[in-house]
Amino acid sequence: MLVLSRKLNETIVIGDNIRVTLLGIDGDKIKLGVDAPRDVKVFREELLEATKSTNVQALGAPIVSFDLSKIKKNTPQKKQ
Repeated sequence: MLVLSRKLNETIVIGDNIRVTLLGIDGDKIKLGVDAPRDVKVFREELLEATKSTNVQALGAPIVSFDLSKIKKNTPQKKQ
């Protein structure tokens, strides 16, 4: 892991088109601004982990299926 120190409003450039700027410092929290192309996905790691955990739980859930062909349609017929 590369560790860099930045002062307020200083930027790190990743590749040719991703910029990460230190926008604010408030106690033990910092605000980062990420400027990246729309096709680059940027996520908070804890949200990815939570989604992964939810997906794993969903894979273990029982599968319920219905035979929809046996359900009678309740749509009114047009009068001619």
